Amino acid sequence: MTLTQYPQRHTLHNEVHARPPESMTAPVAIAHVVMLASPAQRDASRAHVSDLLRNKHLPLPDAGSTHIRMDLGQYRLRWEMHTEFVTWTFMRSLDSAPPAGQQPPDATQVVPKDWLSALPGQCLASVHVWVFPSNAESTDELVRQMLHEDTLVASTVADGYAEIYTDFAIHADGFSRMLLLAGGISERRLGRLVQQLLEIETYRMAALMGLPAAREASEVLGNAERELAELAGSIRSARREQEPQLLDRLTRLAGQVESQHATSHSRFSASSAYFELVDKRIDDIAESRLAGLQTIREFMDRRLTPARSTCQWASRRQDALSQRVSRISNLLRTRVEIEQQQSSQALLGAMNDRQGLQLKLQATVEGLSVVAITYYIVGLVFFLAKGARSVGWPLSPEITAAAAIPLVLLAVWYLMRRLRNKVFEN
Repeated sequence: MTLTQYPQRHTLHNEVHARPPESMTAPVAIAHVVMLASPAQRDASRAHVSDLLRNKHLPLPDAGSTHIRMDLGQYRLRWEMHTEFVTWTFMRSLDSAPPAGQQPPDATQVVPKDWLSALPGQCLASVHVWVFPSNAESTDELVRQMLHEDTLVASTVADGYAEIYTDFAIHADGFSRMLLLAGGISERRLGRLVQQLLEIETYRMAALMGLPAAREASEVLGNAERELAELAGSIRSARREQEPQLLDRLTRLAGQVESQHATSHSRFSASSAYFELVDKRIDDIAESRLAGLQTIREFMDRRLTPARSTCQWASRRQDALSQRVSRISNLLRTRVEIEQQQSSQALLGAMNDRQGLQLKLQATVEGLSVVAITYYIVGLVFFLAKGARSVGWPLSPEITAAAAIPLVLLAVWYLMRRLRNKVFEN
């Protein structure tokens, strides 16, 4: 049976299988790098991974690839393109836990240095993760050697099958560090656990990108709030001739607030989404307390809550200020419109009075016009009677003109009346 397919059906169906976790076995070293990338740098990132694969004579990604997993011999590469950043993950199998007093090798040691240092974009996060069996000897010494004890965070994860140690600090090599001790856990579940830990660090840093925007917005909003308070006070005592100037200032302030809102709103929305992802990934690792140490959730709650609250507060403050500016603008416009309507009504009243005067004047002129027209017509009758006297007209011209005056006057008045009524009816 052949059915007409929705164009995006396969893409949407395969979304549940996108970016699957890597199966891995301890001991293994992982290096995870997050690079902020512009649209041009995203294309450069795809070209950069193609250069690496081309040198290894491996298949190249197509133009629409957003996720690659490839075995490069000494290490495995995982490349993922996200909305704002590109992640590079390198995984290297180790022979065993390091001897006491020695740092374990990291995954970047087998990656070409020149190629690695030329990753397109700006580094937002980079973390080394070492996974050793839970029965590794000298665990305490390894933790003290690799991590800062004063900021140590640790917990059991994966329902007690593993322990995670980290200090959320950037070390001398520019990477933060995590130590995962896993025992009795399947390869796929270990891969999911590592992926969740890496996503906690990635989304934590992505969420904090809203903090500088919140601090910058705070200064702009503070100035705007002070100016709005000043304008509100001026509006109450403003005279009519000052209102257009106040409305102009208020309009410019509204433009400034909306511009700031448009610039930072998407950043605050993205930070809110990333904070939620951090919470979700912490839930996913199913951690519980190790005696005497704070858990990842406790650390995140204490350290991230102020930043999260600052971003949320800045977003709410922007919305509230925008609404206040809009309300005051509407009030001032309404006040100006009412005064304009009052002025219009006064103007219409004056026009009505003027029209009444014009009508009275017109009536006066009309009476004078009747007299003038009658005068000219009677004059014509006089000359007509004077000429008709010679052919036998019995009355003198004066008597004829005098007799014609009432008739002409009534006829002219009647015709003028009809003409005026006809004009006003139309």
